[in-house]
Amino acid sequence: MKHGADIYEKTLSSVIKGVAPLDAHAEDEAREYQSRLAKPPGSLGRLEELSVQLAGITGRVHNELDKKRVISFCADNGVTEEGVASAPQSVTLSQTLNMAHGKTGAAVLAKRFGCEMRVCDVGVNAEINDPAVTDRKLAYGTQNIAKGAAMTRDQALRAVLCGVELACAAADDGVKVIGVGEMGIGNTTTSSAVLSVLTGRAVEEVTGRGAGITDEAYKRKLSVIKKAITLNEPDKNDVVDVISKVGGFDIAAMAGAFIGAAYSRIPAVVDGFISVVAALCAYRLCPLSREYMIPSHRSFEIGYAAAVNELGLRPLFDLGMRLGEGSGCPIAMMMLDGACAVINGMATFCEANINDEYLDEIRKTDSFSVKDI
Repeated sequence: MKHGADIYEKTLSSVIKGVAPLDAHAEDEAREYQSRLAKPPGSLGRLEELSVQLAGITGRVHNELDKKRVISFCADNGVTEEGVASAPQSVTLSQTLNMAHGKTGAAVLAKRFGCEMRVCDVGVNAEINDPAVTDRKLAYGTQNIAKGAAMTRDQALRAVLCGVELACAAADDGVKVIGVGEMGIGNTTTSSAVLSVLTGRAVEEVTGRGAGITDEAYKRKLSVIKKAITLNEPDKNDVVDVISKVGGFDIAAMAGAFIGAAYSRIPAVVDGFISVVAALCAYRLCPLSREYMIPSHRSFEIGYAAAVNELGLRPLFDLGMRLGEGSGCPIAMMMLDGACAVINGMATFCEANINDEYLDEIRKTDSFSVKDI
């Protein structure tokens, strides 16, 4: 009988092989249709780009994102033993339950903007007997990465596949776009460790203060991450190895959710720092998954820029946010609704009874940017 990890490896490989590129024909059709709308060429900027991306994802020029879901993966991290976070580990459990019952920042934003909130326990260090929380617990938190590997490879693969499962289940439920968030005290430490390994950047370049810590705790955080990387020797060319040695259950599951969304041909909104690190993991595992990603806000965490630049993506907005949970996703989803509204509802030049021949000359080049002449 084959080892469990072998089966999980094959299952994940099969999913990755099932991810297809965006529909180039639909993208071209969307661009052509945008060019006929009664407005100066490109004048709605990112909204136009988003409508083209959505067309490529769905294969349709006109889309309605009438059902949205934010999926937040919750897990504890053994590294909190090292004093790298300001909050006690018990906050993970409290906020997991509060999120599931609509009381956290991400939850109230989701409710306000008409998004479902799905909270999934993949590794909270406590028993949760609440029907509002989806139970996919892999363990009661990870091990302390300063003392050894966070988890086994088997557990890491199962966590990734859990994310795939929940994203695919969302698509089966008729969800048209998902947002990917998290909750877990200590997860900026694990995310920074994963990001440092994957990018080859110095720990100092990708590690911030998370929810806020003293200078002494910040120095300790840097030292702990360096120690964990040296001790565990993660292979930067093997994403699952990196996650299993210095990552977290939440990061693994989030990476799987991005892959699952791409497999199901629905867009996935990237939240903040932990989410963008998970998105980078997904991209390294499945390069085509990037085409289905839409980054929401620019996180306040210093490592965010490194991760999003590695992905070659641009966040939609900057509100100085650093909460996590999936809080940026509902706001970004409203922008996606705006992109759909424009391409679905605006009149074409013909419908507006406007002769657009006056645009022929300026369409030949960039006639809008101010440059030296």
